[in-house]
Amino acid sequence: MTLKLYRPGPGGLEPTPVVKQDYRTRLRSARWRLPALQNPEAQVASPLGAVILLGGLAVLTFIVLVIGYSSGFWSA
Repeated sequence: MTLKLYRPGPGGLEPTPVVKQDYRTRLRSARWRLPALQNPEAQVASPLGAVILLGGLAVLTFIVLVIGYSSGFWSA
């Protein structure tokens, strides 16, 4: 038992409250604590629409590659 953890007080030795210190908060830069930006013109995309769009682009890319290689446009 050290006086660092238990300080003498009027009622005897009293434990000091434990302060949870996280070393990572000291390592973070202040520039990463930016306020939220307000953009009223932004439109949130639905997850289903994003999946359909990216899936469609992937299928279209695959079709273009298959047609290009099968026609000899890109020779392997």
